[in-house]
Amino acid sequence: MNLHNLKPAAGSTKKSKRIGRGQGSGKGGTSTKGHKGAQSRSGYSRKAGFEGGQMPLYRRVPKSGFKNINRIEYNAINISILQHLYDKKGITSIDLEVLNNNGLASKKDRVKILANGTLTAKLEVKAHAFSEKAIQAIEANGGTAIKI
Repeated sequence: MNLHNLKPAAGSTKKSKRIGRGQGSGKGGTSTKGHKGAQSRSGYSRKAGFEGGQMPLYRRVPKSGFKNINRIEYNAINISILQHLYDKKGITSIDLEVLNNNGLASKKDRVKILANGTLTAKLEVKAHAFSEKAIQAIEANGGTAIKI
């Protein structure tokens, strides 16, 4: 096999429809656009969500709920993950930079530590928020939970 004899699998490619190339092609004249109307004109583009005049889905479905603009989204990290970091890499001081370097949070994320799992290591943890049980679990092992 060489570069000069590579070709696509049989049936995987189709020839493009050459419209507007004369009557003999069978696709001349109106160029498959029919007669008159907006769709036959140049510059026409169909509105996103247009359903041929039928009431579009986005108008048929009723509005519901709202988006709270003051909501603060947290990236939740469990203490079991902190224990895993300690076991695998021996990290005792965990902050946003450590979480970012290990792919657990991005630089702009707000981080909240939750109490799912077990923690046996003495850790110093810095995060934006902690659950009450997470603070108890960290301090039970002699560690500290510091809010940023």
